[in-house]
Amino acid sequence: MPGRVERRPVISDGMAEVLRSLRPGSGGDPAAAGARALGVPGVAVSVFPRSPDGVGAVRAPEPLWCFPELSLRFEELQFTLGEGPGPDAVRAGIPVLEPDLRLVAPDRWPVFLAAAQQLGVHGVCCFPLALGGARIGLLTLLCDGSGPLSDIQLQDTNTLTAALIASLLGDRGPLDGLSSMNGGPVGSDGAAGHDGDGLWPPEGLRRAVVHQATGMISVQLDTTLAQALVRLRAYAYSSGRPLGDVAEDVVARRLRFEGAMDDDGNGPHSPDGGEG
Repeated sequence: MPGRVERRPVISDGMAEVLRSLRPGSGGDPAAAGARALGVPGVAVSVFPRSPDGVGAVRAPEPLWCFPELSLRFEELQFTLGEGPGPDAVRAGIPVLEPDLRLVAPDRWPVFLAAAQQLGVHGVCCFPLALGGARIGLLTLLCDGSGPLSDIQLQDTNTLTAALIASLLGDRGPLDGLSSMNGGPVGSDGAAGHDGDGLWPPEGLRRAVVHQATGMISVQLDTTLAQALVRLRAYAYSSGRPLGDVAEDVVARRLRFEGAMDDDGNGPHSPDGGEG
């Protein structure tokens, strides 16, 4: 009886282009290539950067790349609200697939649903990037609301998540079986990552200011960090401003939180006496 032939994963030509674009120095745009390959309106990847001491992670997701601009705006919306398919996927460690937001129960994400549809997002599928119990990042696909992802789309997405995890960790191992993508190598060394670097963003993280502002609000209100972040998010959403911009005002002492936010006018205010 003949031996069993091991089947290698079938990778579309478009996904082969995406994997090549993950190689440092390739000059490719993995976000735009990913949207084309997967046939979706938008693609975004956010990561949980390593902490300065290399242990653990900063829990505010940092956008690594997004296409088009709508994807970045959507990432900022979820970050500001703290609810939606992305946060749920990260917390549960499993994909959250909602390709048509009109079919989602209104009480699942009461604030997010209306805001997302107002933004022009019709469907979302989120895939956590994780290794064991460690959350590394999140792959988000914006959908057109016409129906679920096809088998080919899901297969290509699974390939991309494996490649992203390997590249983010600077580990070539998981990509060894993908090195002959329909006849074309990922790179000269057969991997999307490179020794020791991967795709981690540089220092000077955009969202570090949110953690700093949260700590300051916690002191101002004599409350927990979790409650301080809730207050910060609520103020950003109610004022229609990006969370990072509000956090920068707090850190620069242009905005201070005192007392209850909505019960007697003692909400955030500017040190010069103007309303925050």
